Amino acid sequence: QVQLVESGGGLVQAGGSLRLSCAASGRIFSIKFMGWYRQAPGKQREQVAAITSDGSTNYADSVKDRFTISRDNAKNTVYLQMNSLKPEDTAVYYCRVTGRRTWSPRSEYDDWGQGTQVTVSS
Repeated sequence: QVQLVESGGGLVQAGGSLRLSCAASGRIFSIKFMGWYRQAPGKQREQVAAITSDGSTNYADSVKDRFTISRDNAKNTVYLQMNSLKPEDTAVYYCRVTGRRTWSPRSEYDDWGQGTQVTVSS
């Protein structure tokens, strides 16, 4: 299993910024997909942003132009820069990483972090 350690959550006022980090460790041969998801109380988990191995990014409409996802391949780390935060951004944020542990296609993994709380006050 690949271990994912998230950091950077916290309490911020509306209009403020936070930067989330998610570092992957363990037996990693390749990383294909890195993404951030969030789940607010009483709601389903939703994808916020994603970045693939070729650098292609995808954002939920609700965060476009406010959030930026990036990755550092040398550090096996994905970041989420969140600007102009709104109270509706309040949720637990999870990172998800997929790839292979070895060259074999049978070694694919799909792992999640433990989540980090983001709270935006009005």
